[in-house]
Amino acid sequence: MTRTGRQVTMLTEGTYPHVHGGVSTWCDQLVKGMPEVDFHVVSITGTGREPVTWELPHNIVCHRTVPTWGPRPGRRRPPRGRALRRFTDSYERLLLSFLDPRAGCDFGEALYELAALARAGTLTAALRTETALRALMWTWTMPHLPTAAARPTVHDALTATDLLEHALRPLGVRIPEESVAHAVSSGLATLPALAARHLDGVPFLLTEHGIYLRERYLGYRRDAQRWPVKAFMLGFYRELNSLGYRAADLITPCNQYNRRWEERGGADSAKIRTVYNGVDPHAFPHAGPEPDVPTLTWCGRIDPIKDLETLLHAYAAVRAELPETRLRLFGPVPPGGEAYRTRLEKLAAELGVTDGVTFEGRVSEVWRAYAAGHIVMLSSVSEGFPFSILEAMSCGRTTVSTDVGGVREAVGDTGLVVPPREPEKMAAAALALLRDDRRRLDLGALARQRVIDRFTLRRSVDNFRTIYQELAGLPEVYEPTVETVADWTLELRDPWYAAVATDGTGW
Repeated sequence: MTRTGRQVTMLTEGTYPHVHGGVSTWCDQLVKGMPEVDFHVVSITGTGREPVTWELPHNIVCHRTVPTWGPRPGRRRPPRGRALRRFTDSYERLLLSFLDPRAGCDFGEALYELAALARAGTLTAALRTETALRALMWTWTMPHLPTAAARPTVHDALTATDLLEHALRPLGVRIPEESVAHAVSSGLATLPALAARHLDGVPFLLTEHGIYLRERYLGYRRDAQRWPVKAFMLGFYRELNSLGYRAADLITPCNQYNRRWEERGGADSAKIRTVYNGVDPHAFPHAGPEPDVPTLTWCGRIDPIKDLETLLHAYAAVRAELPETRLRLFGPVPPGGEAYRTRLEKLAAELGVTDGVTFEGRVSEVWRAYAAGHIVMLSSVSEGFPFSILEAMSCGRTTVSTDVGGVREAVGDTGLVVPPREPEKMAAAALALLRDDRRRLDLGALARQRVIDRFTLRRSVDNFRTIYQELAGLPEVYEPTVETVADWTLELRDPWYAAVATDGTGW
């Protein structure tokens, strides 16, 4: 099979091209930045009815959605006889691999056997048989397992099996054998790439922005399901995550923080190459004069992982010291996030700061959101290498951010970094900068210089072009570097940026 690095299958989950945000912006810029590469996009979605919200570049030659909660894929009739016995054996070994690790069963080996069934169109029907249900009940009620003490019910088993069946639907997706498979997150997006690498020899590249497994653990903390179901799904995600790390030909985290997680998760350090995200300094020019009224701004999607409760508490503390301060929140409410937005409005009322907080919604020119304040805030409990921080820095605004993911690597000495979920420290940092005009402006100038030196979009895209060629078998090899550009004025004049112009994260 001849590969040139000019055909790439990009695998996404819950992001591009259906949702606006940092990862989606990264995907769009990567595609636009390589017009000579043909991209196939496989997007894993919820129902399959999600609209495409991005204008797809001309070099996306194929876009396919894989709905995890849409109509059942494949055949309606389950396998029988010998085929059913083969499925049962594979499924029991898969269950034992993460429910009873001491049994010594190989998760990857069992998953690849199920992948063959998924490609044949029989996996979904097989997982909905009484045989599959009995296999789970037998496994997780073994006396020596902690799940047995929770006395899992048949309803628990039905729930867990249903969740697993939906999660495994991408396993049957075929990837062109002449392409490079590029999963832009761990988890479900890696399923087609894992199968393609094992069954067809397709090179597999894995890029992580946020840490997928960590975010699954954070998400299940709020889930209403019983503990046996949570333990079941988290065990599956844990093994899938580790398999992705071990099986990928190259892993490209967007920061050193992610790299440490990946090494602890089983990734070979020799296969990890850090590639920092980049922004277009033309799309995010210097923001100019600050507003007349002391203002804090935030940009992102209204989502619990952004921990806007902490930001509101911090703002209330700032208001107690500087009553005229405003907080402007820019960004959309994603589908299903309406209740969280309402909760934030109630909290603002309880704190007595409603008159100073405004929810601005999505803006078409994101740089104006950063220009609207003196300081750009970030209160997230999980991030990768956040675009909102890089964009704010490119606009010459200093930042107060939580110390999560690659935030500290991005900010360097151009802003203040505080622990997550500690509003008092966030408020103290914001007050220190609001009260010191010279320091705030100097940090903003340093922030823009840091972006132009280290985190430009051109550099990031060029690195991935080299990686695609390397995986295709060409002699090019990407080696991470943090060297600054020799002449940043040349970087700003580079006409390449006109071809990949974007309004930013689309908040």
